[in-house]
Amino acid sequence: MLSVRKLESSYGPAQVLFDISFDIAEGEVVTLLGRNGMGKTTTVNSILGLVKPKAGEIRFEGREIRGLPSYRIAQCGIGLVPEGRQIFPTLTVEENLVATSAARFGAARWTLASVYELFPRLDERRRNLGSQLSGGEQQMLAIGRALMTNPKLVILDEATEGLAPLIRAEIWDCLARLKTEGQAILVIDKNVDALIPLADRHVVVEKGRVAWMGTSAELKADASVKDRFLHV
Repeated sequence: MLSVRKLESSYGPAQVLFDISFDIAEGEVVTLLGRNGMGKTTTVNSILGLVKPKAGEIRFEGREIRGLPSYRIAQCGIGLVPEGRQIFPTLTVEENLVATSAARFGAARWTLASVYELFPRLDERRRNLGSQLSGGEQQMLAIGRALMTNPKLVILDEATEGLAPLIRAEIWDCLARLKTEGQAILVIDKNVDALIPLADRHVVVEKGRVAWMGTSAELKADASVKDRFLHV
């Protein structure tokens, strides 16, 4: 579904990504792991056209999307749950969800009703402004907003950062359900132990390069990967 090859990106003269390559198949859950400042968010922003890559290839369903504007990349079927949530604080929960609703690939799988079924708390708060929600509720709203675009691939940047343990568990349960329904997911998060049972494969980024890649079974069996690349 998504193929990234030899991706290089910079901020001005400072190069951040060097030869990043990985794939995501249809229905697969893949993680981008690594310590802070290693290039994970820059990789996501490069895929989405928020950072202009200086070299490499980004293909989605066989189509080259590198160089397209971000809104065109989103229209190809990629939904983003951004770091920091970035919901619309002056819109209600329902207005946030309706603002991004789209069904470009046939009948809509995700509607207001199905998002509210996934996150009953959003249904309870549907008339509240985004600014009136807790951090956990805002993250649920950010996920629901991405799903309302009816994406083929969902990207979550720092999926559970700053959330209480109970809310983190609820987000993981949500992603597990999406996986059983065949949703392709790329997720960035620091909670590696929670990601191992959820994800199919993991890509570890170190100083803008892919330092390790493997399955959940391989990551679980190799404690040195965590020690070398994931522990602060």
